[in-house]
Amino acid sequence: MAYFLISVSNKTNLDLCIEYAMAGFTNSINGAWTFMEINEGDYISFLYGARAYNLYQVEKKIAFKGAQKLPPWPPVTFSMSGNTYFFPFRLFLKPVRELVEPLVRAEFSYVAENLLLRGGYRRTHFQADQTTLQAVSQMGKLYSKNFHEFKYEEYEPFELMFTKNRGLIKNPEVFLFQELILQSTIRQFLSKSDNLQRLLTAVRVNLQSSSLEVLGEKAFPEGHIDILIKESVPIGQSRKVIIEVKTGAGSQNDIDQIKSYVDEISEECIRGILIASKFSNKVIKYAQEKNIFLITYNIPSDLNGVVNFSQILNILQLNSVT
Repeated sequence: MAYFLISVSNKTNLDLCIEYAMAGFTNSINGAWTFMEINEGDYISFLYGARAYNLYQVEKKIAFKGAQKLPPWPPVTFSMSGNTYFFPFRLFLKPVRELVEPLVRAEFSYVAENLLLRGGYRRTHFQADQTTLQAVSQMGKLYSKNFHEFKYEEYEPFELMFTKNRGLIKNPEVFLFQELILQSTIRQFLSKSDNLQRLLTAVRVNLQSSSLEVLGEKAFPEGHIDILIKESVPIGQSRKVIIEVKTGAGSQNDIDQIKSYVDEISEECIRGILIASKFSNKVIKYAQEKNIFLITYNIPSDLNGVVNFSQILNILQLNSVT
């Protein structure tokens, strides 16, 4: 199970999230991405004003048609773009703990660092590590308040789909398959212990997948890595494997980028990996010189049609480049 902090845009929306024990995401690629990232059984807290609010477990996730008129959140129009967004993507939550805690607490350092280095709330959500979840599970008190149960049976659901064919895009039901979605697919694929162990073997890392956790974007002063694999309970040292993901062919610039992150983390980064659709012989040779391991991804499906996330996840293939 994973733990996420979900950014809330204003106090009114935060109050509605708490009142209904529900999270909602907009009809944008970021909203679809967040909805896809968080699974039933995961844990979340709300993030507003540099404070974490409550701890919940996700009981159900549903996307609804006709969400322009779906309560409790009204549509939002952004003044700069003039675009209006509504909230078709919903998480139904089970309250676990009641808390309001500032992110300046040491227990939130993993998320706080990401928040600061990414320039504030320009993200829909932040994934935290298991250490953070364990700490939050001891904050505040058990949740005992009542909340309004949202009756959704009268609303029609739909299944979120993805495509590479721009002519088939239909907001909010069909979104373009892009790098953001690929990153999340690979993260969730590697969150399965068997898949992660095969990757570790392929890149000659002598660690057991059961001792590791796979996290999304991790920020550094010079940028951010797409996927961070780290020890769940580090003792004496905190060994890490970092992954950069590209939808197209990998390049020498991509290798330089991930090598800079390896150097920044220093000796505790035991492997840097670049995942892309293909690599030229020149790039393969360059990666060997820089000690960066290359992996190709393959999705053996016609993404010029429409496919759901589960289908993409189930057929994803990762192969080592020798």
